[in-house]
Amino acid sequence: MIFRIIKKTELEKLFNVLSDENRIIGPVEVGRDQDSQAIYGFRDVADFRQLALDYTTTSLPAKKYFLPYKEDMATFRIDGKDWQKTVDYNIDAPFVFFGMHACDINALNKLDKVLMGSVYPMPYYAAKRQNAFIIGIDCEPQTYCFCRSMGADTVLHGFDMFITDLGNRYFVEIQSDTAYNLLKKVRAEEPLESDHVEYMHVISEKKKKFTAQVDTTDLTKILDMEFQSDVWKQWGEKCLGCGTCANVCPTCYCYSIEENVRIDLKAANKNKILYSCNLIDFAEVAGGHNFRPERHSRLKYRYYHKHRGFVEAYEESLCVGCGRCGEACLADITVPEVISSVRGETS
Repeated sequence: MIFRIIKKTELEKLFNVLSDENRIIGPVEVGRDQDSQAIYGFRDVADFRQLALDYTTTSLPAKKYFLPYKEDMATFRIDGKDWQKTVDYNIDAPFVFFGMHACDINALNKLDKVLMGSVYPMPYYAAKRQNAFIIGIDCEPQTYCFCRSMGADTVLHGFDMFITDLGNRYFVEIQSDTAYNLLKKVRAEEPLESDHVEYMHVISEKKKKFTAQVDTTDLTKILDMEFQSDVWKQWGEKCLGCGTCANVCPTCYCYSIEENVRIDLKAANKNKILYSCNLIDFAEVAGGHNFRPERHSRLKYRYYHKHRGFVEAYEESLCVGCGRCGEACLADITVPEVISSVRGETS
């Protein structure tokens, strides 16, 4: 990995260089909550001053640009005996993500394993992923995020450039030749030993600010042992089965397929729609049988997929600890509390 130091004024120049020919997506303030706290979201950005690089966490993850909640997979046209199928991967040009936190980058890395590295890769996702230039930025730990427990507070790959605030300058990690050549268009310097020392100090201070945590020691084994635990029924009684947690999760990828045929039978389309395993009809099959009719069963299997099944398949948890699910949950269910109760630490 190559490192550089740039002054903060150079970051705006870098933005302008990129914006000349690229669509740029970044964090912006989109509103205020009931406590007048800023709400952030990823949006198309035309001016560097619109960026909120000191943002906490976006309400919705970066996933929506790579795995949209609804997407056309194919359209069909029928004309007499002739018919035509059109497949569009819904990406027509490269785009730049300017300011993505480590947890969201790690989330994409996990999705890559399933949607690009599996036996049946998803070209719709792969096309967007391979056309993205990602500039990551370090974050300030929040009270609800437990990404350090999940090993997602830092990121080693999946980005082109990652910047860390050192006060009056940025420490830049470079991981692609595109990023290396891009930095030649602004004033970038080799870091001094003092820069490395200050970077290590900033990272050390950040670690001290994490408050929420999850004990993952032997978690897969404990989940197997507690599969029939009454704890799941207790959480199921609290769960509303609304699916909000999956909607805001950066790694949930379950989806359904919807096919629509025009009434004159001359056209049709096939859509992919992201879904949630917490919804009552998720496990319903033809004939009306539902394999998971109870809320506690659906909630339990969501946790087992994140912290048990994915670990068995890929040797890492599917959860990145961003805390969005707990913040958005209408029933105030959080991952740290659920895992702690399964471990017998709380009830």
